[in-house]
Amino acid sequence: MISTRNQLLDEIIQVKPQNFKEVALKVFRFQAKHNAIYNHFLKILNIQPEKIEDLDDIPFLPIQFFKKLSIKTGEWSPEVIFTSSGTTGQTPSQHFVRDINWYNSITQKGFEEHYGNVEDFCFLALLPSYLERSGSSLIQMVDFFIKKSKYAESGFFLYNHDELIKRLDILKKKNIPTVLIGVSFALWDLAERFSSDYNKITIMETGGMKGKRKEITRPELHAILNDAFNTTTIHSEYGMTELLSQAYSKGNGIFEPTSTMDLIIKEVTDPFTTQKMGKAGVVNIIDLANIDSCGFIATEDLGRKINDKQFEILGRVDAGDMRGCNLMVLE
Repeated sequence: MISTRNQLLDEIIQVKPQNFKEVALKVFRFQAKHNAIYNHFLKILNIQPEKIEDLDDIPFLPIQFFKKLSIKTGEWSPEVIFTSSGTTGQTPSQHFVRDINWYNSITQKGFEEHYGNVEDFCFLALLPSYLERSGSSLIQMVDFFIKKSKYAESGFFLYNHDELIKRLDILKKKNIPTVLIGVSFALWDLAERFSSDYNKITIMETGGMKGKRKEITRPELHAILNDAFNTTTIHSEYGMTELLSQAYSKGNGIFEPTSTMDLIIKEVTDPFTTQKMGKAGVVNIIDLANIDSCGFIATEDLGRKINDKQFEILGRVDAGDMRGCNLMVLE
């Protein structure tokens, strides 16, 4: 198993679009054999892994399993456990991570595929809800980027908006490439307090009001931020506790996954039927980086693929409409 895993790690980090399917099928068969939970899940569905030849035919593990079970491929002790924030009364998800350096390398690779070298950017993080708890994968990623950056001005901010604005103004004057990454409600708060010209700053929202403000659509939020900061586009990052890979949008909520990630959209009421291109459905994610947990996850997000490289997130699926695999969560 160890030699197979090491070989897969090499193939995953070097994966290209032309061999994504081949590597994904190898990961599927590896996890079907060595992941006890996924193996049992496949047996319930009467799936014979060796007969799966197409990515559309791979069963995706309901994301709710991460709230109830230890999803691990093989036997090992986690170096870190990522946890979701959740809401009051809800059970948080837990993602057991075997090697934090693997996660760091995946996040760096993904960012650089879309933006360029991490070290060449200054990172300012406005992520108060994440900083105020432990176990956030987003904090781990951004902290790694901050430490990799060659700019001493990089750093985290809680609610000290005045200091953040001063830092942004300094970076703007120095013409330093800067990414301001923030949770949606915090960027909205900032936009209400300050208005300035940050058209050369990359403003990236990570989604989520976290119960701090009323929910609004992504276009509404981006319009508010563009108006306050004199920008034309707001960038977005799409990730979650249960994933190690991310997707990025450079505007208009159109996302592109990183090389280790792909999406398959399934019909809302039938988790085994792939939705047609352009049609909305349940977002199912292939995350090759999840080699040590599960790389095939059925989320509770509603989305659609625009083409083979781009997708939109349209909201959340009404849990009452989901059938099939998700019924097994209750069992």
